[in-house]
Amino acid sequence: MSKYPISISKQARKQLSDIPRKDRLRISGAIELLGDNPIPPKALKLTNRDGYRLRIGDYRIIYIFNSKRLIIVVINIAHRSGAYQL
Repeated sequence: MSKYPISISKQARKQLSDIPRKDRLRISGAIELLGDNPIPPKALKLTNRDGYRLRIGDYRIIYIFNSKRLIIVVINIAHRSGAYQL
């Protein structure tokens, strides 16, 4: 069981459903692992806004980790070409 609960936004769920199955499985696995380690070694803190970025192949997971409330919120899952657009 995950140490931290994970919440995925409605927008991120829609984006995930549009990704090819092979990549979707890898991304889903990475999101599950965030519950055990919310800031893995490969995660980078974003400079232009709050949150972290996790790279999974050509896709990026943009998420916020709030250690005070012990929750991870995935806000964006997109191809690298459009992942950082607000």
